[in-house]
Amino acid sequence: MTDTKTLEQVGGKRGYLLPYHKMLAAYDGELLAKYDAFYTRLTLTQKTLTDREKEFVWVTLLVAVREGHGTLHLRRADAAGLPRAHMHIAINLAGIAESRPATAFAKQYWKDWAPDAAMDELYFANIAAARGDVPEALVELALATAHASKRDAASLQLHIKRFFAAGGKPAALVEALAFLLLPCGGPTLIEAVDAWAEAAADGKIPSPF
Repeated sequence: MTDTKTLEQVGGKRGYLLPYHKMLAAYDGELLAKYDAFYTRLTLTQKTLTDREKEFVWVTLLVAVREGHGTLHLRRADAAGLPRAHMHIAINLAGIAESRPATAFAKQYWKDWAPDAAMDELYFANIAAARGDVPEALVELALATAHASKRDAASLQLHIKRFFAAGGKPAALVEALAFLLLPCGGPTLIEAVDAWAEAAADGKIPSPF
């Protein structure tokens, strides 16, 4: 029997219902209720990140994983007052993150033409040019999350260090990386946290635990 009460609560809170909400309501209302509580805490409840910051990271992440079902985050970004120009920067950052494997390839196979320092300089220059007036720590947070979604540990560690160097707080990184659970799943988050812990092993940046 469909758990109509829970389904109505989910729809009322979010303003929409997804097919799996209806399926769970029909067959496992308790799971739907617990999932809704998890989802609420994960991305609806304001914690360290402001609503604008949260949706900025979400936009970058959704482009990074090519998740077309994330339109609701664009609406939330509008509701939070995230300027369209900042939304466009978030989209652009996802593209810049994807340039990192290309420069890594060039550094590996064409060292005489594409030395490490030159390729890194190009990558960082692209970030600086795209950033606009978005705070540096938020840009680094979005890039860290984008690379985490690709399971690129080295690039994730790079941006985690830059995030903390820009004054970022551990709780903000925890909040952003936890978003990976929805579009990417638990294994991706496991690898991201392992990469963070490895980067923090020398004690120069905060540890995830």
